[in-house]
Amino acid sequence: MTPIPGPSALPLQRPLRALAALGALCALLAGCTRSDGTAPAADTAPRADAGALEDAYQQVVSDVLPSVVQITTRDGLGSGIIYDGDGHIVTNAHVVGEEQEFEVLLADQQQPLPATLVATYAPQDLAVIVLDDRPDRLRPATFGDSGRVEVGQIVLAMGNPLGLSSSVTQGIVSAVGRSVSEGEGQATLGDLVQTSAAINPGNSGGALVNLKGEVVGIPTLAARDPQLGGGQAPGIGFAIPSRTVTDLADQMIEDGKVTRSGRAALGVTVRTILGDGFQPIGAAIVDLTENGPAADAGLRAGDVLVRLGEEPVTDVVTLSEALAAYQPGDEVAVGYLRNGDRHDTKVTLGEV
Repeated sequence: MTPIPGPSALPLQRPLRALAALGALCALLAGCTRSDGTAPAADTAPRADAGALEDAYQQVVSDVLPSVVQITTRDGLGSGIIYDGDGHIVTNAHVVGEEQEFEVLLADQQQPLPATLVATYAPQDLAVIVLDDRPDRLRPATFGDSGRVEVGQIVLAMGNPLGLSSSVTQGIVSAVGRSVSEGEGQATLGDLVQTSAAINPGNSGGALVNLKGEVVGIPTLAARDPQLGGGQAPGIGFAIPSRTVTDLADQMIEDGKVTRSGRAALGVTVRTILGDGFQPIGAAIVDLTENGPAADAGLRAGDVLVRLGEEPVTDVVTLSEALAAYQPGDEVAVGYLRNGDRHDTKVTLGEV
């Protein structure tokens, strides 16, 4: 049903139409001039700018899309990026799951190719697989420096959302350095790039690309809105930065595993503690790594962590999110409860 304009809308529309008609008439009449006696110049700059931006989009898509693949497992499908000429493909750990063998569909082929797992690193939701038989022509992607990514930059997300292969969405970089948890008991990812480019199921493991045609991140998850029943929040997606991707992928290819994670650790196993009203009030230490960071700082099993740095800790997830903002070797203030009394100490963080 078309809404009926309110009383205030009608008077505004008529003068605008009249002005538009007058402008059109002025453009048609040869004698129509400005007050200074000169004829108005055609405003072609916006059209030229729009055309240049459109050309840039199309060039990026043409350059990068052949490097984006579809990965099929027994449980579903996702996306991946051709990493090198040897047939290595980088993707998300949650795309490969527990499987060892996959089918990979290249952008320019109709038949899928077999591939096997090289390594997976769940704490950063990254994995590398490799094609069993390397095709003659592969288009490895160019990875840029995510450290140069700035808020407001235009980016394109490329992947296979909902099984629609070789799809492209557009947005901007909304924020950098985000820490986001994938859920209770799952990985907490740090230093993420937030983007407004649409990210849907199947995009995971694909490419977040700048207008230079450089991969600056791997889309990995979309925000969930509790007010939408846990449904996907539009315009809020997150990508693992390219610096992290290349660092960990190189290790997995060379060593078959990640040997230097770059992720800070307290050296504790924790569980969420509930207070009055069954609300979470902290993360209780269940176990400590012997001679680990927390143990060396005097923390004990049974202590309840309530603050890390400037961030309050109410449960396991908030502790993980706060920890993701730090690097191994950082000294951080830790607030905790012991037998109901509040204490503070400083911990030099280790590495996962």
